[in-house]
Amino acid sequence: MKRKKSFYFVGILVIMLLLSACGAVAPEPTPIPPTTVPPTTVSPTQTPRPTRIPTNTPQPTATPDIVATQQYEEFFTLLESFEQEGYISTTKGDTYSLSPFQEEWAQIGWFRWWTYDFFGSDLVFNAHFEWEIASKTPETSGCGVVFGLQENGEYYAVFLDKSRILFLRKRGSNLYEVGKTRGPGRVDFDNPAEADFALAVKDNSAFVSVDGEVTEYTLSQDQTKEGNFAVTLLSGTNSDYGTRCEMTDMMLWFPE
Repeated sequence: MKRKKSFYFVGILVIMLLLSACGAVAPEPTPIPPTTVPPTTVSPTQTPRPTRIPTNTPQPTATPDIVATQQYEEFFTLLESFEQEGYISTTKGDTYSLSPFQEEWAQIGWFRWWTYDFFGSDLVFNAHFEWEIASKTPETSGCGVVFGLQENGEYYAVFLDKSRILFLRKRGSNLYEVGKTRGPGRVDFDNPAEADFALAVKDNSAFVSVDGEVTEYTLSQDQTKEGNFAVTLLSGTNSDYGTRCEMTDMMLWFPE
């Protein structure tokens, strides 16, 4: 896995997107012992700069603590279950603990992201999401992740809204909604909301787990999923603080 620094800020008009979007068809080291070696803790380190898209430094933890050990053990259990379900091919790889994330954003239909120094392909991301919108009638909004982020601005993005999973693909100057292959793709949360979120990317498939319920998506055959990783926030209103997102217990894994 190569590491590469980058940081982007992006906005989209969701209403125009949803009108124009179309579905996309879809030697061996042992795992890190959870009681002896904690995962590396990583934070995004740069400040975003504004960029509009057309509509059409890692810090290792010094010593393991009880909370970190429990978090890793729970994450490894998740990896084992994902391997059994076929969402990943192995549990062997590199695991990182990401620092808690909290941001708010008040520009309806736009999202921004915070990029980490990781460049990979297949991966598993797990976190607890809490989000709140300063409107009783918001547009699609919530916490999410970006993967496969390229220097040319192409990427995949997944957001957890209070009523649905929004899975997007940026190709050229266009944004497309990736259609589900199987699974519900729908959720039902109040405002504020919270959920356990996980994303597994393997070969040409992506699996999004929300409170243990999984929806599968098929990635584009002609667009790479290898690229940078980021966390992201999509705003659903211009009111007050807009959309507020907090992510905790964040773990990121890349296979060896």
